[in-house]
Amino acid sequence: MQLDNTRRGFVKSAAFSIVAAKSVRGSQANSAVTIGLVGCGNRGMHVSGLFAKNENARVAAYNDIYEDRFQVAAQRYSGAKRHNTLDAMLNDKSIDAVLIATPAFLHPEHFERAVGAKKHIFLEKPAGVDAAGCQRVLRAARKADPTKRITMDYQQRYGKDYRKMQALVRSGELGRVLQVRAAWMGGGPPVKKGHAKEEERIRNWFFYRELSGDILIEQDCHNIDVVNWFMGTHPVRVSGSGARMSRTDIGDIYDSLSCTFQFEDGTIFSYAANQFGQDPGYSDVSETFVCEKGTVNVSRRGYSVYRKGKPVEEAKTTHDITLDNVNEFVEGVRTGKMENAALWGAESSLVAVMALTACTSGQPMTWEKVNQV
Repeated sequence: MQLDNTRRGFVKSAAFSIVAAKSVRGSQANSAVTIGLVGCGNRGMHVSGLFAKNENARVAAYNDIYEDRFQVAAQRYSGAKRHNTLDAMLNDKSIDAVLIATPAFLHPEHFERAVGAKKHIFLEKPAGVDAAGCQRVLRAARKADPTKRITMDYQQRYGKDYRKMQALVRSGELGRVLQVRAAWMGGGPPVKKGHAKEEERIRNWFFYRELSGDILIEQDCHNIDVVNWFMGTHPVRVSGSGARMSRTDIGDIYDSLSCTFQFEDGTIFSYAANQFGQDPGYSDVSETFVCEKGTVNVSRRGYSVYRKGKPVEEAKTTHDITLDNVNEFVEGVRTGKMENAALWGAESSLVAVMALTACTSGQPMTWEKVNQV
């Protein structure tokens, strides 16, 4: 299948739409949005906790495959229903929206099924761990009910400081972008222990490339998505390499890597990432856009704008911007402001797939080739 990979197609398809709140929420237009949690792991519990803080949302059901995770959810959401299967969750007419926080390799299947059930969807990134999975998400997204909001947890797109900097770069006030640099350098998630041997790969899915897509797809797709967003398009080619310098006790994913992307107009995007330990003593998770008349550096901690070599504007972000994404999702469902973020979210995931393919093959990879599935 050849993917529709034109920028115009993605932007047009991903545009916000407004539908009547009554058609979205029916007779419950003024009641709390009921959330079904699919996957009660660490991320699922964290993000569902943010939903629970919103006075217009309620975690009403949860689903997992492990009893200990069911118990964690039951203690947190004592009034919520336990659904032992995904089908039971999706068939529950009292659930308005599902938060899909399952291992990354399951995202395409679970997203496709949620679309078929006509639920509002909040999907953790990435769209998939390979090109076929990302394209499966795209196919489902294109068939989705337009009265249902589809959001992906690329939370930078919803943070006010990120939006301010994206508007500045896109405005042309700083001139055209000459070069991009981004990084995700810091610690990684802890290794889970104490489970049965047959559960190892799912319990520690992040550390297995087949299940997570490696750090490039599961984690570093955040940086890639920011760059796509600020540039208004995706890179068309990439070369890279990765290594396992310190992580030798589990899995098969890289713990360090470097990639060089290039856009159609020739702009270079340099990227580096590592995960050497839980507390490496240094962290850099940010994106930098070097423009003709200044430079923008932005991260979840805030931003700096430089002109003539000096910072002339700075701001600090003091909260988890995932909360901004969650709150906008709830408000969108309640008011009828729809989006289909799976379209551009899958695009960013595919760029990460392109990069991982370059790293593992040792050969440059192009956007055209990664979509020839």
